[in-house]
Amino acid sequence: MASRSGYELVLASAAVDFFAGQSKRRQRKILDRVNELAADPFLVPDILSTDSTGRDISQFMSDEFIFDYWVDHAVKQVIVTDIDYVE
Repeated sequence: MASRSGYELVLASAAVDFFAGQSKRRQRKILDRVNELAADPFLVPDILSTDSTGRDISQFMSDEFIFDYWVDHAVKQVIVTDIDYVE
């Protein structure tokens, strides 16, 4: 999916699995939020962490969800690695 910013949205398998298990209403909310991330790849994240490879992972909370993602500016991609419920 390309966005207006020119950044492509990429969903990792864990994010797709979570998405597939949601109701249509929640799927629409998730799609809206991840498309917002792709449209604004310079968004300041709510939380920053590091994965097992040392890559910086940004976390964005919206609605009832938390989205883990990282941005590859070289290839203009926003990679959503995981989605979960905010606890």
